[in-house]
Amino acid sequence: MVYRILNESLSVLLFLLWLAINVYLFVDTFNWYEEEDAYLYTRVMLGSTLAWARASAACLNFNCLLILLPVSRNLISFLRGTNFCCTGVLRRQLDKNITFHKTIAYGLAVNATIHIIAHLVNIERYHLSHSKQAGELSNKLSGIGKSPNETYLNPIRNYDTNTVTEILTTAGLTGLLITVLLILIMTTSTEIITRSFYEVFWYTHHLFVFFFIGLVIHGTGQLIRGQTTQSLLLHNVTHCKDHYLEWETSAQCPLPQFSGNDPAAWKWVLGPVILYIWERIIRFWRFKQEVVITKVVSHSSGVLELHMKKCGFKMEAGQYIFLQCPAISQMEWHPFTLTSAPEDDFFSVHIRSVGDWTEALFSAFGAEEKTFKEPWKLPRLAVDGPFGAAATDAFQYQISVCIAAGIGVTPFASILKSIWYKCCNLNTGLRLEKVYFYWICRDPSAFEWFADLLCLLEAQMAEKGKAHFLSYHIFLTGWDESQATHIALHYDEKLDVITGLKQKTFYGRPNWDTEFKQIAENHPSNSIGVFFCGPKSLSQSLRKKCNWYSSTDPRGVQFYYNKESF
Repeated sequence: MVYRILNESLSVLLFLLWLAINVYLFVDTFNWYEEEDAYLYTRVMLGSTLAWARASAACLNFNCLLILLPVSRNLISFLRGTNFCCTGVLRRQLDKNITFHKTIAYGLAVNATIHIIAHLVNIERYHLSHSKQAGELSNKLSGIGKSPNETYLNPIRNYDTNTVTEILTTAGLTGLLITVLLILIMTTSTEIITRSFYEVFWYTHHLFVFFFIGLVIHGTGQLIRGQTTQSLLLHNVTHCKDHYLEWETSAQCPLPQFSGNDPAAWKWVLGPVILYIWERIIRFWRFKQEVVITKVVSHSSGVLELHMKKCGFKMEAGQYIFLQCPAISQMEWHPFTLTSAPEDDFFSVHIRSVGDWTEALFSAFGAEEKTFKEPWKLPRLAVDGPFGAAATDAFQYQISVCIAAGIGVTPFASILKSIWYKCCNLNTGLRLEKVYFYWICRDPSAFEWFADLLCLLEAQMAEKGKAHFLSYHIFLTGWDESQATHIALHYDEKLDVITGLKQKTFYGRPNWDTEFKQIAENHPSNSIGVFFCGPKSLSQSLRKKCNWYSSTDPRGVQFYYNKESF
């Protein structure tokens, strides 16, 4: 735990700050509604559930203010490029934007649950205030509003009212709507859904537009009412609450007047909504820009390689883009890491066929056929981006460790290509002195498209006298009996039988304790950036290794973990 706090102190601090603001808002609002004279008569009927409902509502508004900010891609990319985020510590916080987004969503869920339960109790107590068991003062308060020039406190006007109907005709209808939408949005955001049914996640997540509309309208129901300011001046609740039988006749205690709270949610969400509209305008503008497809390659490992050009497109190594194919879907945008280098005169992506949308893309580009379609017959693609990602910081360290699993190698293809270009140009001022590259892959055919780049980089480094610059370790975790026999027969050859590289392929999974221990011994006083793209289970393991092998002495070796998330 000590290592985790040392390595991720700013993340912990930001989380505690968010939590502290939520607690402060909750406690402050709770106490205000528990003590404010304007709501004394409301508390007579509802008790403490009034404060519980309003305190949770304040936290809901605060979290709705924040929920869109971490997923505003253009805002995140803008912040990454400012001097404010010039340090790696701050950029790593931006790379954790999805984690923060999920944390806020959990905060929404907790406060929404409290708010719903409290208001269900409030409705029932409003209803019971008309009964004899509620007490004379509650009966008196519930009866106000039946005569002319009187304002009501209890929104349920008589004991015979159907509470379900009453809920659905006041704030309850919008409350039910936004509750259902929140449940749909959160349940379809689970890893099982996003991996296997991405389209379900994509479309359901965009119901947040209706969630925000319902949230703004919800406050207009004015279910909770309190005494007006003018009435408080004429009707002192401290004195008059015990003389309720004389309200109609006493000049000192006239009948109290009540009103509902003005809607406040729109004030909280106005800024994020304007920001989202601006994001949509930028996306629409990029959607209209022409994208020229210059090359299409189908690899045997079920990977489609696309080379594209776009006017004014500028990228950095390790960034990602969103692709849309209107011929497949007019709404869906899917993220893909760029595999080209900034020095290339094109930009490229490698797409693995793993779902309905990618399969449709393969079919649309003729990747399943023996011959590709002519360029003018290819479907149109729209590109949004590029956007900053964790891997772009690999050049900010003297020592970088790049770890990929399967198709997660794509961001490192861009980085390694850029390294090759920079090594060809001796005047680049490259800060990076050493790269450790690990690739764990199950299928031997998956090495096909990436092996050429590694061979070129290996030869280039040897020619420049920098063979030590890149240390790469490729691990194959899946093979059949015939492949094992073939590997064994050719094991003594100079070049690896799988990749064609001088460095031989390892079989099985890496021992991360051994690897991290060796790297720490090789660089005892360096700050080392660890970059990973792959499954969550391995990510958690690597994060623990970074924390464990980081020295408690600031002058010792420090591993800084960075994970691709988009």
